[in-house]
Amino acid sequence: MMRKISLFLLCCLFLLQTQAQTKAQWLEDARFGMFIHWGLYSASEGLWKGERLRHPNNYAEWIQYRNRIPLAEYGQLAKRFEWEHINPEEWVLLAKKAGMKYIIMTAKHHDGVAIWDTQVGDYSLPKLSHSGRDVIKELAEACRKHGMKLGFYYSHWIDWEHPYGWNHNQEVTGRVTDAQYNEYWQQKVIPQVRELLTNYGDVALMWFDMWIPYQQSIIKKEQLLQLANLIHSLQPNCLINSRLGLPMESKVVDFETLGDNVFGEAYVDHVWETPGTIAHSWGYNALENEWKSTNQLFQSLINNVSLNGSYTLNIGPRADGSVPFEGVERLTSMGKWLQQYGEALYENKGVKLRSSQHDWGKITASKDGKSLYLHVYNWPLDQVLRVSGILEKPSSASLLIPAGKQALQIQQQGPMLHLALPKQAPDPYVSVIQLTFNQLHLDEQLVAESTFGGYALTAKNSITAGLSVKAFDGTKPDHIALQAGQQATWKLYLAEAGRYTLSCNVHQGKANPANLSIQVQRLSPAAAAPSGTKSKKKQASNVLNQRNPSVHYQLQAPQNGKVTVEPNENWYVEEFLDLPVGEIQVESPGYVEVHFQSDKPLLFNRIWIAKP
Repeated sequence: MMRKISLFLLCCLFLLQTQAQTKAQWLEDARFGMFIHWGLYSASEGLWKGERLRHPNNYAEWIQYRNRIPLAEYGQLAKRFEWEHINPEEWVLLAKKAGMKYIIMTAKHHDGVAIWDTQVGDYSLPKLSHSGRDVIKELAEACRKHGMKLGFYYSHWIDWEHPYGWNHNQEVTGRVTDAQYNEYWQQKVIPQVRELLTNYGDVALMWFDMWIPYQQSIIKKEQLLQLANLIHSLQPNCLINSRLGLPMESKVVDFETLGDNVFGEAYVDHVWETPGTIAHSWGYNALENEWKSTNQLFQSLINNVSLNGSYTLNIGPRADGSVPFEGVERLTSMGKWLQQYGEALYENKGVKLRSSQHDWGKITASKDGKSLYLHVYNWPLDQVLRVSGILEKPSSASLLIPAGKQALQIQQQGPMLHLALPKQAPDPYVSVIQLTFNQLHLDEQLVAESTFGGYALTAKNSITAGLSVKAFDGTKPDHIALQAGQQATWKLYLAEAGRYTLSCNVHQGKANPANLSIQVQRLSPAAAAPSGTKSKKKQASNVLNQRNPSVHYQLQAPQNGKVTVEPNENWYVEEFLDLPVGEIQVESPGYVEVHFQSDKPLLFNRIWIAKP
């Protein structure tokens, strides 16, 4: 009986997960959407009484809090809106032109100002401006007209207007009580969300903005579930993001939202997205000077799709509704590219190779898995694109060009694919190659071949689990902090017979020299022989074949110290120097494993293997 109950519960869980995935399928297929930060703060333009924002994050929508502006004075910004020029349909048309499939509008940000004609209190944009305009209503009508899905951002956790809403300064002045906060919740949050989901037609998603778990905030789980149940009762198909404050495992969360401008680093199966800015600030900032390049925006979008994610890119219109030229220019360029190459992103997923697998770009996959799209950021000068980890030869390879498709020559050896390219890249931003397959199988462990050939064995592509990775220069962790006696291993495929040279790059410091061990082992039936059975003669040989499946090197790491990054700044980092290891003679193509070990702790950067 217990077994039947367990099977029943498993089936119910599977059905719930399947329903959630189906419900969110449109977001996974859409891949690219528009965020709009527009509210009372837009009229301040990042300046208050001649003063810039007081905090270096420079987010213009935080100016009321950062510059300690009284509510009454802040409300006077409503007089600056030029309603005769404001037309929300223009935002929808810009989103369509950019190739975006959904819009998320900031209905209420942290300042507590509703931009729609709310019946909850008088602190709303229509009432403060005496305009009689309901921008949410106009935007919803424009989205329906142009086939654009519409979602709402709503700041549920923070509210600087309500006396009992959460305000970070309460950490200094004293917290509101749980009872007081619940008064804010029941008086403002619940009725306003009810309005948004009742008065404006279909709402595709609700986007909340609490970037910490609810346990670290004043919100209670019961309040979050009340909010989620309200949404489900009013609009069952409306999605809820993870910044509600509950984990992805919660049955009320439909998709994960990463941190602001935080992009994916590994493939995940559930639906997720990055909210990102086109410049620095989310709301309009008159002094903005950190506009991202179009190429950078392309790479952010493609990177996320290659890892099964989406990208929600923000614009911050002015108080007259206009979008800054830099934003329009970038979105227009992205739209032109997507019109040409959209098949490589819409309704695509990623592939389960490492996110940093190839140094030339990223790979996306069609939903049926029969097509791979190679997004080439760096067009190879030697006109050979090296693709690693695909086990079948493609049935075709085509370069996507404005006139259609141009067939490419394919050379495949094991899991290593070479494509012969024309001299000139067809697109100034990102060129796309389509590979088609009858079946697709991947080797997810393989070290990729670098541009111009050669293999870099690093922290990012080791198959050894549990390695400690650190950053030696304060950036992203990419060096292995190897302990004495600990081994790191890599798997690669040497696609050509011939001579290969090896070098390693480590930092050992001023301690006594470390003794290093590097073993290159052919993966073949002969390599399965127990260790220690090979003769000294075979171990000393640098010929790698089935008779001699292992080549072993022993060497010492020299002492080294620091290197000056910038003069006169007391900025020094560990010095990494190349250490020649030796050569191997490979008699035939095949898989090999490389094992590295040290008898003393050290920082490991890479092993480099290449034909001379």
